[in-house]
Amino acid sequence: MRWALIKAAVAGTTMVALAFLIPLGLMVQQTASDRAFTAAERQAAALGPALAITTDQDPIARAVASTDAGAHDRVAVHLPSGAVVGEGRATSSDIATAGGDGGAGTVRSFTVRVAGGFALLQPVAVENARVAVVEVYVAEADLTHGVGTAWLVLSLVALALVAIAVLVADRTGARIVGSARRLASAARSLGSGNLTVRVPLDDARAQGAPEELREAGRAFNTMADRVVHLLAAERELAADLSHRLRTPLTVLRLNAASLGDGDAADATRHAVAQLEREVDQIIRSARRGREETPAVVLGCDAAEVIRERVGFWSALAEDEGRPWQLAGADAPVQVPVQRGDLAAAIDALLGNVFRHTSMGTAFAVDVLATDTSVIVLVGDAGPGFDDPDAAIERGAGHGGEGSTGLGLDIARKLSEATGGDLALGRSAGLGGAEIRMRLHTGPAEEPARAGRRRGVRPGRRRAARL
Repeated sequence: MRWALIKAAVAGTTMVALAFLIPLGLMVQQTASDRAFTAAERQAAALGPALAITTDQDPIARAVASTDAGAHDRVAVHLPSGAVVGEGRATSSDIATAGGDGGAGTVRSFTVRVAGGFALLQPVAVENARVAVVEVYVAEADLTHGVGTAWLVLSLVALALVAIAVLVADRTGARIVGSARRLASAARSLGSGNLTVRVPLDDARAQGAPEELREAGRAFNTMADRVVHLLAAERELAADLSHRLRTPLTVLRLNAASLGDGDAADATRHAVAQLEREVDQIIRSARRGREETPAVVLGCDAAEVIRERVGFWSALAEDEGRPWQLAGADAPVQVPVQRGDLAAAIDALLGNVFRHTSMGTAFAVDVLATDTSVIVLVGDAGPGFDDPDAAIERGAGHGGEGSTGLGLDIARKLSEATGGDLALGRSAGLGGAEIRMRLHTGPAEEPARAGRRRGVRPGRRRAARL
């Protein structure tokens, strides 16, 4: 915008300057020409009294020498006798025309073109009704005397006007661009998650920001306040809805406590305790404000979390007669996500297997660690995905009662938060659905290449193991 204003100022000022300065320069040139011929007429008129007294050559020569033009050999007097005093440049026919052909015609004053300039022929009546012709030479340089200086001055004035216009446009553009950049910076900061950012309207007014940008700043501040209010209301709503689960959870915990001993009873009590912890975590997260969010996300051992969650689901798998396998989770593998978030994502992926496949369907979990990422593969021997693109959409759901469609979105957000991705496909070993969750752990520029390079190999590797 700044350069656009400068270009517009240069173009506008240049057009205005040319519109005024070109006619002014032409007028100066015409004035110089008129001034030269007027001076020549005065020189010719100065010899009129001398010619009225006498037509002798000596007195006329002294009169010619006494004039400025005569001193520079620019005046010649053509006497009626045919004698010429001074250096004449006009032709005899022009002299005859100016003198009225020796008195028979009409005398008139005019200008003729001669070598190096022009000659003004001025007829003067002398004794016995005769006519003498005074010739005044006007050089070509006299017609443009001072015109070059005038054009130079006018050009400097035009350049000065353009420079002033550029300076004013630059200062105006700097204020506008500065205000626009502050507004854009605030918008980027808000988009990155800083809900406390606001546009300083008082500073914008003091720095001369346009009223339109100040109005945009006020609208931005209003929008930011509204976003903060809506997020606070959303957190309160999530906390309230989660808190409503406490009552049925309490009843469920009491009922689980009365189940007695046994593996099924222990698994039920463990599941109820885990569910209660998850609900408490949801409530705390919803109640916690933005300013209380930890600045640094602590990592966890992905292999340990995956072993724990697969072990949890293995009890249900044995009850339903599902063969299962876990591979690659023996060595510690650090990932830059919180333990609870990774556990929730693994539960979401394994829960999809139990929810959307029939009893007895086999599943497998494979963990692959590279220099830049950790890949978790969850495959099954079920029917697979009819539409992978629709299945991964948040809230879409893809079959069965109780399906919210949020499980895959939870895993997708977790992987994308690290710079990785989530992909759906078909398992090469089991023939059913396969979900690949890639958690990025290396430099920021490597995830995309790592994903493309290893997009097919994990399935082949696990197929060989199975």
